[in-house]
Amino acid sequence: MPYYQVWEEFARAAEKLYLADPMKVRVVLKYRHCDGNLCIKVTDNAVCLQYKTDQAQDVKKIEKLHGKLMRLMVSKETHSGAMETD
Repeated sequence: MPYYQVWEEFARAAEKLYLADPMKVRVVLKYRHCDGNLCIKVTDNAVCLQYKTDQAQDVKKIEKLHGKLMRLMVSKETHSGAMETD
């Protein structure tokens, strides 16, 4: 499972994966203190997207995407077009 090198590509791919089938997608955040790495993984068991960083400024980007995906997962309204407006 390769890691994305560019944040924007990863964020777009994660949004598309979620919007394709919201009931199957899982999001996992993992922090390794010994390495100082933060990893986010978005998967639907068929496709696995990963992004790893050790940069402090990327933490806010990951936090924003994670929050956006979590809000969509718990909302009752339809998901079509919700990601593109943000």
